[in-house]
Amino acid sequence: MIPDFVSDLRKAVGPDCLLWLPGVVAVVRDENRQVLLQRRTAAGLWTPLSGIVEPGEAPAAAVVREVEEETGVPVVVERLAAVTNSPPVQHSNGDRAQYLEIVFACRPAGSDSSPRVCDDESVEVGWFSLDALPPMSDRMREIIAVVEKDETAAWFAPVE
Repeated sequence: MIPDFVSDLRKAVGPDCLLWLPGVVAVVRDENRQVLLQRRTAAGLWTPLSGIVEPGEAPAAAVVREVEEETGVPVVVERLAAVTNSPPVQHSNGDRAQYLEIVFACRPAGSDSSPRVCDDESVEVGWFSLDALPPMSDRMREIIAVVEKDETAAWFAPVE
């Protein structure tokens, strides 16, 4: 779902303008070290849960909201794991964007962590073992690997 503030921006600048947007990524791991993933409607590939930070919303609150909206699984943020940026993307509606990605390590908040598809952004959601991840981009595998290292300091992409 496109947030209202992004729709308002698009009305002003059109779909060809590359928007720089704040995004969050949740690498949710359960007690068995499985990772919660979604198969996105748009590209059909599996990814960690992600979304756009709303104006005035704290990134940690945004990641909790996004995971619950997309899977029904309430989560607790454990730590900031990484800050990076996505490559520029062109969405199926023609809109162009690039995302500042704030990556959080999360865990389920309660005993019921059974995911379900809760919106039109996903066609499937589920838990996956790290040694049996479904088809996904190398970038998404790298993000999961960064979180799996359990470093106390956040990872930043090298400055080029």
